[in-house]
Amino acid sequence: MKKLLTLAVSLVLLISATIFQHSAFADTSTPGDSTKAFYSWYIKVQSGAKYPLLDKNIYSYVMKATVDKLRDDYHHNRLPGDSDYFTKVQDYDDKDWANNIATQPTLMLGDAAVVPVTFGSTDKVSVLVFLRKQGSAWKIVKVDDTLDYK
Repeated sequence: MKKLLTLAVSLVLLISATIFQHSAFADTSTPGDSTKAFYSWYIKVQSGAKYPLLDKNIYSYVMKATVDKLRDDYHHNRLPGDSDYFTKVQDYDDKDWANNIATQPTLMLGDAAVVPVTFGSTDKVSVLVFLRKQGSAWKIVKVDDTLDYK
């Protein structure tokens, strides 16, 4: 009886481990999910007075080539525009934005995904996030604003 119980417990653990491993590697993320996860992380890190671009965890969300280019531009004081690259603003209410990140339906253009994102509950700001799939993860390749060209 003891051997049977041990066998049953072992079998349950083996099946559970197999299911967990499969779900851990399953491709369930969408461009919208990845975008929302990035901005939740980004706003949290930035509200803690740390510059997210210099945080190693940014590589989980943004393509390496994009991060490396932005970091090089940062170190040489050449970042594009006069606002944050990923939010397209200089200042924002981090509590309002953290609670109000709205992604719109994704537009697929070949292997690129474009996700419109709106931040805030009152003074809303929108950006367009471009992503490509790297392995099983959608990663940001660039971000653009929705303002008129000047």
